[in-house]
Amino acid sequence: MKKIGLIGGISWVSTADYYRLINEGINERMGGLNFSECLVYSFNYADIKKNNDANDWDLTFKMLLKGCEFLKSGGAEAIVLCANTMHLIADKLQEAIGIPLIHIAEATSAEIQKKDIKKVALLGTKFTMELDFFKDKLAANGIEAIIPENQEDKDFIHYTIFEELGRGLVTEETKKRYLEIADDLIKNGAEGIILGCTEIPLVIKPEDVSVPVFDTALIHSKAVVDFQLS
Repeated sequence: MKKIGLIGGISWVSTADYYRLINEGINERMGGLNFSECLVYSFNYADIKKNNDANDWDLTFKMLLKGCEFLKSGGAEAIVLCANTMHLIADKLQEAIGIPLIHIAEATSAEIQKKDIKKVALLGTKFTMELDFFKDKLAANGIEAIIPENQEDKDFIHYTIFEELGRGLVTEETKKRYLEIADDLIKNGAEGIILGCTEIPLVIKPEDVSVPVFDTALIHSKAVVDFQLS
């Protein structure tokens, strides 16, 4: 089994999900008492958010690079960023660390292709929705991504990711609003919904909407398991 390094704490909620999903995936494939051989470097989310709010992605890069180097020194053979937004600097990290970085958008794109879907809704932080780092990986495989048109909807998603979901808080009001936003995107032609923040599965379940749901944390974890056992 190949050893992996998880960059976590962004948020701890999704990191816990990754740890569970990867270990369950290894055990499902290997049985017995076999589980993932992994290292975890968990950040203080407040430090990361402070940088991102100031648009200081260079400082975030330096912090994550330090974490990646720590994991690599411990024997990690690949890096896993346990968050969608941090993939804004994934390609730059990949160049710097010299070991594979398992990319969440590439894994998600591959899953969407299996469904022969060409147009999807992308929900996530404003960075994930508005910048190109995720959408470009989809476009490279002929997949168009659409996001909420209403700025208030984007602001709502961004706010609740950090202030509610990232703390493990879920309310019926928030869930209802997310589903309304998803339904609007389906009406605008989305054939699937990408849960492009690893906390959004807390409020959108596959049975909640009429189109396929792509849970990026789950998809990413399966790609990690494939790598470990390759």
